[in-house]
Amino acid sequence: MQSIGEIPAQTDVVVIGGGPAGSSAATYLAQSGIDVLLLERQAFPRNQVGESLIPHFWKFTDLLGVSEKIESEGFVRKSGGITVWNNQIHQITFSRYGYSRPGLHVERDVFDRLLLEHAQSCGARVFTEVSAASVDFGDAHWPVVHFIDKRGADNTQGSVRCRYVIDASGHSCLLASQFGTRRQISSELKFLALWGYFTKSRYLGADRNSHAPEKCLEIRPVTFVMSYEHGWVWHIMLREKASIGVIVHTDRIRGMNKAARTAFFQQTCRDLPHLRDLLQPASFIPDSLQFRPDYSYYATRICGENYYCIGDAAAFVDPVFSHGVQNALYNTAVATLAIKESLKNSRLRKRYSQLCESRMQQFYGFSRALSLGDFGANGVDRELVKTMMKALPELELELLLVASAMTNRSENFKQLAREAGVWDDFAERAAVTAPDTIASLSL
Repeated sequence: MQSIGEIPAQTDVVVIGGGPAGSSAATYLAQSGIDVLLLERQAFPRNQVGESLIPHFWKFTDLLGVSEKIESEGFVRKSGGITVWNNQIHQITFSRYGYSRPGLHVERDVFDRLLLEHAQSCGARVFTEVSAASVDFGDAHWPVVHFIDKRGADNTQGSVRCRYVIDASGHSCLLASQFGTRRQISSELKFLALWGYFTKSRYLGADRNSHAPEKCLEIRPVTFVMSYEHGWVWHIMLREKASIGVIVHTDRIRGMNKAARTAFFQQTCRDLPHLRDLLQPASFIPDSLQFRPDYSYYATRICGENYYCIGDAAAFVDPVFSHGVQNALYNTAVATLAIKESLKNSRLRKRYSQLCESRMQQFYGFSRALSLGDFGANGVDRELVKTMMKALPELELELLLVASAMTNRSENFKQLAREAGVWDDFAERAAVTAPDTIASLSL
């Protein structure tokens, strides 16, 4: 998509970043008649990791009015997940927990562009290839966003005044970096992520058998996750390729250049059981490997009277349970509600930001406790997590409690559930709702 025209000098809200968090924020605000300006540093479409979406996301896309466009795109529908963790095989099927709509495997360049174009169609003013550089909060009522416009032959600097700033800048964490509030997960085990793409990969279906790639729209796949000695891996089947990720201890590839990391990644894929079987007929797509060293982190301040950090700009959690886009959409809904109420009654904007901070930290803490378990409990407010456990719909909580048992990271999460008083009722129904235990896979 192209962004043309002059960037205005003033607006109600500036959104920094055009990923799912930023584009959704712009959509909510524009739908409410609020003047919103979105600045995205890259040209769209652009590549992004995070292709697995759990069915929770539909309730937010319904609110955004974009579900029909997503359905029309024809993304791969998935029915659940299969994990091989410490050599134990488990399967979860979403329909067993009351979900009538599927999860999806999406090409993020297509998915993200769809959301951004939807924001634009709702009235948001979108400018791509414009990079926010900093925010001046000297005037508490009119922050100034300084940017670099890279659309022309020469980079030009500019600024725009606004009443509120939404930081959806992703892993660059513009405001958290500016404030010095970003924190790495403190753990003895430091992880990083490598991921790349293969053509002609087989995939694991909901029937527990492997299938040729051309069958993926006919026989629904699952998201396949497997632990190994140094971390864990994922296999996500897309329409024309497979996304493969390797999460590994940092010291395993310390000092490697790109060529060495690529060789390590491909060798790991060839060495691992199950994964090597799926990739046996496949070909690695040259130059598709990407690398992310800052694997799990959080910001200690994510909301203020005139700013809100959402999505990966606020926190990033180990994606073993595909919570990334879900986190972004949830926190976007909460943050934009706080801004809309603040615009109606500015005297209460500090209170609205405090309420929003609590809700967002609660959700991020819940996700971090679920995904990292005993590895990275810092940054988790236990009382907030327990309150959320009590408030979740029964079947949704059951699905998450079951999912937590599919890895070796669940003891801390189980203890939180016990303290919240929700574990005993779940345990009584465990025979009905527990994941299927599988003796073997047909690969």
